[in-house]
Amino acid sequence: MANEYGDLPTLRRRVGLEASDTSQDADLTSALAAASGSINLTTGRRFWLDPEPVARIYRPHGRVVCEPDGETLLVDDIGDVEDLVVETGPAGGPWTAVTRYETTPDNALLDGTPVTGLLLPNGSWSRGGTTRVRVTTHFGWPDVPPDITEASYIQATRLYKRKNSPEGILGSAEWGVVRLSRRDPDVWALIEPFLLAGFG
Repeated sequence: MANEYGDLPTLRRRVGLEASDTSQDADLTSALAAASGSINLTTGRRFWLDPEPVARIYRPHGRVVCEPDGETLLVDDIGDVEDLVVETGPAGGPWTAVTRYETTPDNALLDGTPVTGLLLPNGSWSRGGTTRVRVTTHFGWPDVPPDITEASYIQATRLYKRKNSPEGILGSAEWGVVRLSRRDPDVWALIEPFLLAGFG
């Protein structure tokens, strides 16, 4: 598995299987991957960190917030700034390094949340013919939030059991027939604080 927000041994236990029972691993793996992917799509972000720096190019128009002390370029979540490189230039380059930027929000990584903006103090990201900003860094979150991990297990368990309810209906001797709701309220409560504006 890659970039899932959980592991098979824990999911086996969650669905009531013995730790040594690997007979359902294919279905469990599929459910966990689907649950993690749906969290990404619903929140508009992903919570794993790039293992190596990746370059992304941004067009400042529509992504800049004017602050009293400069302009902040809104970027995708950044989870590690150790290898952060910021450059400006026209589309296709050549690129010129920017060194006097600040990451925002303040103390984000110390608080376990990502950097989401680059402040250019007393400057403009569109100055001097700049039409693009290239950011090379480790995108993602510093660590997967516990709420996201828990949501992935709940949703994966739900998806795994869904194979026994192809019409969206579960039956039991105690409760009779029960229709599954479209959206699990616990999953939604766990992931809602992480939604980007415009998603969900």
